[in-house]
Amino acid sequence: MKKFHIPQYYRSPLITDIKNFRRSQDQKKKDYTPTVLDFGHVRFLIARHFGFCYGVENAIEISYRAIEENPGKKIYLLSEMIHNPDVNGDLLSRGVKFIMDTGGKPLIPWDALKKEDVILVPAFGTTIEIEQKLQDIGIHSYTYDTTCPFVEKVWNKAAVIGKQDYTIVIHGKPSHEETRATFSHSRQNAPTMVVRDMKEAEILGRIILGELPYSDFFLNFKDQFSAKFDPALNLDRIGVVNQTTMLASDTQAIADYLRTVMMKKFQLDETKIKEHFADTGDTLCYATNDNQSATYGLLNESADLAIVAGGYNSSNTAHLVELCEGKLPTYLISSADKILAHDAITHFLHHAKKEIVTSPFLPSKEKVTIMLTSGASCPDTIVENILKKIVSYFPNSKPLDEVAQAFRVEA
Repeated sequence: MKKFHIPQYYRSPLITDIKNFRRSQDQKKKDYTPTVLDFGHVRFLIARHFGFCYGVENAIEISYRAIEENPGKKIYLLSEMIHNPDVNGDLLSRGVKFIMDTGGKPLIPWDALKKEDVILVPAFGTTIEIEQKLQDIGIHSYTYDTTCPFVEKVWNKAAVIGKQDYTIVIHGKPSHEETRATFSHSRQNAPTMVVRDMKEAEILGRIILGELPYSDFFLNFKDQFSAKFDPALNLDRIGVVNQTTMLASDTQAIADYLRTVMMKKFQLDETKIKEHFADTGDTLCYATNDNQSATYGLLNESADLAIVAGGYNSSNTAHLVELCEGKLPTYLISSADKILAHDAITHFLHHAKKEIVTSPFLPSKEKVTIMLTSGASCPDTIVENILKKIVSYFPNSKPLDEVAQAFRVEA
């Protein structure tokens, strides 16, 4: 496993010990049961997998290396490097500037950039059109390209099946940076469209089967398809790829549904399905899968509440919240500072897109059990700080060092 050089203040000694211990006990990563930290009156169930993934650590390493290697130069990020306010805030404090916001709105005009400036491509990747703009300025966008390898894997798969005359169906959020980038790359080789969820997939399926007119395609998928897309011609051969941070189970369900639609329309059996539906199951991100599977492992246990740490605009974090809130009270917070007191917490409602204060949030009982996990762009230090703050509200708790001792692996 590659080791990345990232600032130590993103690391947590406690969380590192726990992850190393679980890795030593479960090298094939098949055990999704949570780690239990019992402090006496409060008990934490920590997800088996959470926090920085390979792509995020890679992006952070490249970004800080770019700052170190280019003293005195202007350094820009195309947009947020990852969806975490602490990481982006630290980069801004070091003089890095954002060219666009997460929706693609310009913050700095393109004509203000010079060829000697340093440009960082975020972990989500970027579009062909933006790559061309940078090239026209004279900036080589691949010098500090932090695009996640798993995002590039999706692009490569889309290119392969696109050249085999499949239309690309992207399961993703149309406005998300990664989906915009994937859409841009995919449409170079094939007609391409985006479906947001199963509801949209079912509309698409009914159009393919002739149950809805082709005019409904243009009504329901406005701004979600490539130029000259013709539903009468471009929906006979399709393949589904995904925004890597979507729920893997949702992507699989959409792919399975559309596969069944194609079998029905063309009267296919299993031996001939590839004539109309491409096999793209290998594009799901392993880290997204691991974090989501670990959350399902958490939810097999009993607890009083769940806390999910991460950026409020993080797609993968929002999906972890969706999984948890279906079973128990769940609080999405960006840092320990959101825990205001033992009986009050400021948390984000991702459906309503707003913060609210809930009081009380900790139940009044002899022993409280809390599920704790975080998104793929959340530093481990945030998770540790949340844990420590909550433990401080329970007098006579076991010392942290005593509880952590069980997870220390001898070097």
